Amino acid sequence: MTYSLPTPDQTFKIGTRGSPLALWQAHEVRRCLRLAFDLPEAAFEIVVIKVTGDLVQDRALKEIGGKGLFTREIEEALLDGSIDIAVHSMKDMPVLQPEGLLLDCYLERADVRDGFVSLHASGIADLAQGAVVGSSSLRRRAQLAHRRADLQLVEFRGNVQTRMKKLGDGVADATFLAMAGVTRLGMAEVARPIEVSEMLPAVAQGAIGIERRLDDLRAKAMLDAIHHTATGQQLAAERAFLARLDGSCETPIAGLAVIEADQLWLRGEILRPDGSRVITGEIRGAVADGAALGEALADQLLAEAGAGFFD
Repeated sequence: MTYSLPTPDQTFKIGTRGSPLALWQAHEVRRCLRLAFDLPEAAFEIVVIKVTGDLVQDRALKEIGGKGLFTREIEEALLDGSIDIAVHSMKDMPVLQPEGLLLDCYLERADVRDGFVSLHASGIADLAQGAVVGSSSLRRRAQLAHRRADLQLVEFRGNVQTRMKKLGDGVADATFLAMAGVTRLGMAEVARPIEVSEMLPAVAQGAIGIERRLDDLRAKAMLDAIHHTATGQQLAAERAFLARLDGSCETPIAGLAVIEADQLWLRGEILRPDGSRVITGEIRGAVADGAALGEALADQLLAEAGAGFFD
């Protein structure tokens, strides 16, 4: 079956948040689709949608609804037909999508590492006793508390530019940013990469996902042309791991899948929110069994943790 491709008169609408990084990601999806189908830029329309997570900056995510705060309004626009596809940072995505929507297209994953950002210190070990570190990520805060119990951890939300301004204003001595994000914005020099052996990243960090309506076969055909298979295989394992753990913004969880030949290597980590206990594990198996591997590793860590681990 063939489908009519977008034209300047009948544009293909790409929904996104309005931050500079979100807009970069939407433009990258447009670029990939243009190249795949030899279409003019005017055949696409970038639709900026305000989401609660960006509008409410003075409270922690867990207090106002968690990860869905970055996606709800965009998904509503997708369901009512206001947009054709939605572009997301995958580390912000809930593991379940609303009925009628599907997330099965990913661009090639970028740098998965966290980056350390400070105007005074070159790394975590160089921070002064009692230094103030800002982060909105429970995972990063728990990982940091586990390593440096002396540090003062404060809530630190906002886009990359906002966080850099807060550092300059002296709100905190250091913060963390995803290396993929600062690299995409041409700001990689502001952050020092932290190797994954030192700080395991968030599930799906560095990946861009594209969501569509389940019954939109034209969108499916177009997205199939730009989907990066290996990234999809990695995320199948990581997101299954997260789903089994019931991961949300209230549970510090890290996970990373790497493909080596025909094998998938998945590392996972769960932490108490105060960093007082960390449980890690890993599993290897066939790439095709990624989701099952993710569930198995989650069960392994849960069994070791026991009841009430995250309380």
